[in-house]
Amino acid sequence: MKKTILAFLMLMAVLATHAQYNYIPDSTIQSTCNEIMKNCKFSAQQVSRGISQAASLWMKEDGTAEEFKQFCLENFCRTSTDKETLFRRLCDHFEAIMGHNHAVEVQLTMPLHVVGYESLPIDAAFASYDGLSHFSDDMFANKIAFAVVMNFPHYTLKEKSDGCSRWTGLDWGYARLGDLFSSRVPADRTKALNRVTMESEKYISNYDICMGKVKANNGDQFWGSDVKLSAHWGLRDELKAAYADEANGLSKQQILYSIMKTIVLQTIPRDVINREEYFWYPVANKTYKGKIQFELPTENNVRYQHLLDNFHALRAVDSFYIGNPTYLERRFGDELEFFQQDVERLFTGFLAAPEVKTVANLISKKLGRKLRPFDIWYNGFKNRSAVRESDLDRITRSRYPSAQAFAADLPNILLALGFTQEKADFICQHVAVDPSIGAGHAWEAQMRGDKSRLRTRIGEDGMDYKGFSIGIHEFGHVVEETFSMHNVPNYFMSGVPNTAFTEAIAFTFQQHDLQLLGINAANSIDESYDLLDNFWGCYEICGVALVDIRIWKWMYAHPEATAAELRDAVVSIANEVWNQYYAPIFKEKDQPILAVYSHIIEAPLYLSAYPLGYLISFQLQNYFKGKNLGEEVERVFSQGRLLPQVWLQRAVGAKLGATGFVRAAANAALRIENYERQQAEAQKSEKKNKK
Repeated sequence: MKKTILAFLMLMAVLATHAQYNYIPDSTIQSTCNEIMKNCKFSAQQVSRGISQAASLWMKEDGTAEEFKQFCLENFCRTSTDKETLFRRLCDHFEAIMGHNHAVEVQLTMPLHVVGYESLPIDAAFASYDGLSHFSDDMFANKIAFAVVMNFPHYTLKEKSDGCSRWTGLDWGYARLGDLFSSRVPADRTKALNRVTMESEKYISNYDICMGKVKANNGDQFWGSDVKLSAHWGLRDELKAAYADEANGLSKQQILYSIMKTIVLQTIPRDVINREEYFWYPVANKTYKGKIQFELPTENNVRYQHLLDNFHALRAVDSFYIGNPTYLERRFGDELEFFQQDVERLFTGFLAAPEVKTVANLISKKLGRKLRPFDIWYNGFKNRSAVRESDLDRITRSRYPSAQAFAADLPNILLALGFTQEKADFICQHVAVDPSIGAGHAWEAQMRGDKSRLRTRIGEDGMDYKGFSIGIHEFGHVVEETFSMHNVPNYFMSGVPNTAFTEAIAFTFQQHDLQLLGINAANSIDESYDLLDNFWGCYEICGVALVDIRIWKWMYAHPEATAAELRDAVVSIANEVWNQYYAPIFKEKDQPILAVYSHIIEAPLYLSAYPLGYLISFQLQNYFKGKNLGEEVERVFSQGRLLPQVWLQRAVGAKLGATGFVRAAANAALRIENYERQQAEAQKSEKKNKK
């Protein structure tokens, strides 16, 4: 009796997902399940799950309730053999669809990405063409999507986590296929969301400060009339660059920081945004034309209205996802595939680590002053190679006069990194090298018969060191892409859990660039500097990501809030996070600067990917040390697209954590402090001897 009640409750829980369109009545769902169960090898719960999810996505124009039932009876697989046969066919067909469309996209964008093409006005139009722009609509219209959903239903992150210990590669393939059609958002809602997204992106892209009109309180002017800085990226990067300016750097940073705060608080005068009519003294927040002061209207919460518009547009599509999750749940559970509460604990644990003070004290010593709040963007941990870049340029230009020369040397590079000749040949068969117009990138193939594109800058006089270093970075990407496409159990398992995993191997490759040029960097302190640079970047962005998460929690709790109320909430949240995790280090309270990131406005809940990336990269790179890189890279990247925590557990023997990173950072800080003290003493002794 208890088992019967439990089965009934489980069935009702599945039927509860049927809330998007409510077109297929529950009685039809139940009768369809009963009919299938007459000759089916799967459990009632498995059947009801698939049929209920398909019903939740079926609309009136798809057919009557009776037609829905008939479609299910004809297309639901009754045995595991039938299900696997269908899965293999879907793998082949979807690989053909995705792979060939991707190959078309690569070809159409060649004139914009690769050197050697004459520029034509038509190029941009072809580059914007997307053969899969109506993919989801087409799959539902021809009912392929319904056949997929009923046989390969969507699983939540919790269900995947609970099942991972017993799932085979085939089970994971089924689950990944189930992720393909977990929603069916109506066209009008999608259009509204796209419009809001475009408006917020336009707002951010046009948000520039004309620095030639910006002055210090005493009238000093540090920037020319041609300098425009975007918010927040341009302002932040200029603040970072100011560390190298011994004469005026601190004054510049105070001004830039004041500008950022006015943006967060929305006290910024509206007419200083991308306009040059007035002189602006941002520290005092006063505006002048000539000698006359003007009280200009502020931006008046336009920033937060864009954030609200994004929230409302995303909330408006919540009900059209299986299980009706919020955007918060979808972002973490379906996209990042980390539990939100686990992510928050990870970030707060990192921020509260006592080792942060060790690194902060080193920064303070290097600056020769107490830390200021804007030192969250400290830029003084940079690679210190003893070899001049001009000498490195001569080496790389001589060795790689063309893209063909670089491509020909890729097998030797792999051999030097620990790959066997067999694996080096296998990888290089699946790589094409293109001389890039831009800085460089890697573009993975999406079917096994295609090649990944490795692109880097190669000038007319050959490849300089920067192009080589980027090329090695991008080579790391295509090596990962080759293994995670060809070695995985099935097509839907191809890839990695998220971009942080492929970035980790790319940076690991790049760290060997000097070694690959025959330069011994074994005794270099560079690794410690790089580690602290990443650590401090992670420390900064962890707080920003926490603010982002808490803003979205607040909006869901206050869906009727005004832009002014949201502004006050954002400032309060940013101050709260600052006071808890940064004020103990910087000795200043109530600094809302963590809310300045433009991502908060134009890329909802994207920011958590950055600190996760830092932590994942450290854990992987730390694991690779002292091991055969070729063997380990093939092993870990042949796992396929498991959940991130499952992937890491199987790859390095531990789930994602922050402890190793913070301990390594504290040790690196001590090494650098000792190194720099010895360097200073040596320089002092040298000067004394010269006298």
